[in-house]
Amino acid sequence: MSSKDWIEKDFYAVLGVDKAASADDIKKAYRKVARESHPDHNPGDPKAEERFKAASEAYNVLSDSGRRREYDEMRSLFGSGAFRRNARGGGQPGGMPFDVSDMFGGGGGGDRRFGGAGFQDLFSSIFSGGQAGGQAAPRGPARGRDVETEVALDFGDAVRGVTLPLTLRAPGVCDTCHGNGAKPGTQPRTCPVCHGAGVTTRNQGSFSFSEPCRNCQGVGTVVEEKCPECHGSGGVTKTRTMNVRFPAGVADGQRIRLAGRGEPGERGGPAGDLFVHVKVRPDELFGRTGDDLTLTVPVTFAEAVLGTDLRVPTLDGAMTLRVPPGTPSGRVLRARGKGVVRRDGQAGDLLVTLDVVVPARLSDEARTALESFAEQTPPAAREHLDARVRRVS
Repeated sequence: MSSKDWIEKDFYAVLGVDKAASADDIKKAYRKVARESHPDHNPGDPKAEERFKAASEAYNVLSDSGRRREYDEMRSLFGSGAFRRNARGGGQPGGMPFDVSDMFGGGGGGDRRFGGAGFQDLFSSIFSGGQAGGQAAPRGPARGRDVETEVALDFGDAVRGVTLPLTLRAPGVCDTCHGNGAKPGTQPRTCPVCHGAGVTTRNQGSFSFSEPCRNCQGVGTVVEEKCPECHGSGGVTKTRTMNVRFPAGVADGQRIRLAGRGEPGERGGPAGDLFVHVKVRPDELFGRTGDDLTLTVPVTFAEAVLGTDLRVPTLDGAMTLRVPPGTPSGRVLRARGKGVVRRDGQAGDLLVTLDVVVPARLSDEARTALESFAEQTPPAAREHLDARVRRVS
């Protein structure tokens, strides 16, 4: 990325964060924008693709403390108006760019506002990666970008854990040239213009600008005989299938990081990471609260009063639960160890809520029996309610 790109682009606005945002805030903002504008979620939408690229470019700068500091310094210098004057030299805003030699005598003398350092040294430090005197730092291996995707799991698979094949279509290393861009049997050679640095420096008066070498496109090497598969780029967009292990107990909304499974790095740099966002499909019977599974079981009035043995399903089969006599509706029975397995090997519980069902219709025989039962049953304890009714009546 050239210095001009840094000056003209507001990376904070791209991610929707304030200039004082923390590293965590920047990371969260990038993930949100990347997730919303990812090409996989917006097929055929060129604007979404541009937003995705812009967010990746902004995060690439702002996530690195050193590059972010240089970016802030550069934007501050150019945004302050310190490098503009009007045609008459009156210092009014909106004037034409001045000649730095007018202000600093065209020489290498220092300026007190920059700690005695020459203005050329200051700009050389900013534009050439932190080295004074216009000497550009060689580009090292660059880490590949992180990749994000989403996977939907069945409820049971999320609880028990599962290994699934995950297919991605993303940039990857060319299998023919193994990423160097050269035809098999040949090798790239050091760029004769930048001598492998990847950047060149040019002087404009007292300014010294470094920019990506145009001869090698900033790579530092040139390919004379290009790979027939990737045409010299070293990378191709291809479909990759990998087996991903989702651990037991993975929760809805959880994000799993697979180190080194993202986009390959440049110039032999390390690959980025793959982040998999998990969506768990709801189950028709079971729910989940932390490490416990939940289940609601209907019982009849007679079963609740007299007690019974219930056969209930679990994710691993079935089991019998004893319902004690006189169990009220809403009582929760606990089946220990029938929930989600934790990392330490222990498991949560299955919480069974009993729901006493009131029949909508009764046969004549059932109604007669129930009326007889009601006559012999003591009334419900409602004395505290009756007392309140008498006071408000």
